[in-house]
Amino acid sequence: MKYKSQKVAYWFFALSMLLLVLQVTYGFIMGFAHMGYDGLHDVIPFNTAIAVHKNLLVVWILSGFMGAAYYIIPDEAETELCCPKLAYLQLIALAVVGVIAIVGFHFGWWEGRKFLEIPRELDYLVVIDVLLFLYIILVTLWKGKKRTTTALVLSGGLVGAALLYLPGMIWFDNHAYDSFFRWWVVHLWVEGVWELIMGGILAYLLIKLTGVDREVIEKWLYVIVGLTFLSGILGTGHHYYYTGTPEYWLVIGGIFSALEPLAFLGMALFAMVMYRKGEKRHPNKLALMWTLGAAIMSFLGAGMLGLAHTLPQVNLWTHGTLVTAMHGHLAFWGAYGMLVFAFIAYVMPNLTGRKRYFTKTGEYAFWIANVGMILMTSAFAAAGVQQVAMERIGGFDFMLVANELWYHFLVLIIAATIFTIGILMFMWEFIKYGMPTDSAMQSQEEFQPI
Repeated sequence: MKYKSQKVAYWFFALSMLLLVLQVTYGFIMGFAHMGYDGLHDVIPFNTAIAVHKNLLVVWILSGFMGAAYYIIPDEAETELCCPKLAYLQLIALAVVGVIAIVGFHFGWWEGRKFLEIPRELDYLVVIDVLLFLYIILVTLWKGKKRTTTALVLSGGLVGAALLYLPGMIWFDNHAYDSFFRWWVVHLWVEGVWELIMGGILAYLLIKLTGVDREVIEKWLYVIVGLTFLSGILGTGHHYYYTGTPEYWLVIGGIFSALEPLAFLGMALFAMVMYRKGEKRHPNKLALMWTLGAAIMSFLGAGMLGLAHTLPQVNLWTHGTLVTAMHGHLAFWGAYGMLVFAFIAYVMPNLTGRKRYFTKTGEYAFWIANVGMILMTSAFAAAGVQQVAMERIGGFDFMLVANELWYHFLVLIIAATIFTIGILMFMWEFIKYGMPTDSAMQSQEEFQPI
């Protein structure tokens, strides 16, 4: 690291790791409940478990994004982070709001809107917390010596994520109106502004890990931004048809949803081409593995598996089934989860000064976690196809079909166990790095020519 204030990032990554463990725990609770082993129902009903599981997903990834921003922006702007004490305050506020929300879910304190279950009172605290975060980031960028395209795209994505949270806070008595604007948050986050954040972080990592000229990488970044806005915004329409909106959204959403894989294909090609063009090789092979893996897995999960069931002729049968879970798990893991892991793998040697670039534990963590996720995705796919065949086409009762799917969830739990082993191995590596230290500061070249 070049600036002492970049150490703030470590604590956001630590919070991410903790929240991920909780998310996985609630995932196991739901998996066993699907098999009929729902002994915790009186304490943690299924609807509570799924709300906690999904909201923890959003918060641990956002915490990772914030940590990445607190590391990248000072480096790109060539200045110390503005108000590091405020950054620590913002971290504490984020953690406190998250804990209150999770505890509240267990006592029935929520709005009941999928992905936006957090109570309205906490929404205002989230807004204050995010405004504080943006103030720190934007002031740092403003007072810095440089304003690179990478930093501007990352900052633009973060600002966009904040603005698109606001439509979800508008109160509507009409369910169709409420659902319409809810998708502004849910879809336009993950397939809109979050992709800008992903593009900014991915560009930064490739600049650092491959040695390719910044100008070349940032030209690719413009292409990714264009593809994201072309496909992501109008692609939201494939959700609208089911909320009472006019039929033309079915056509618009179907066409532009088919284009959404282009953005992720662009990112995958972007990463691979930059890697091949690289005239230098960074010794941090683990960070490079996670970076390239994120680009490839996001294309498979968010791009191809998304296309596999978002076209109207297919989505007519798969909407709201476990096919959606198939797409969602691999998409979030590839596009955002692996990217956070890639960034953590890159920055930990820089923050701590311990050059543990390629350990066996770290390598096994990568492969075990990804094999586990692919097996989980396959289990969801098999369960979803059977569910569609029996429930949507065959007309069997929902609960009867759910009972018939138990063996798919047995496979899912085995796969999730494999995935969890990989995650815990990665966390063990995170812990073994130790705490960030000022002695790790350096300004010399990080890598050597091939």
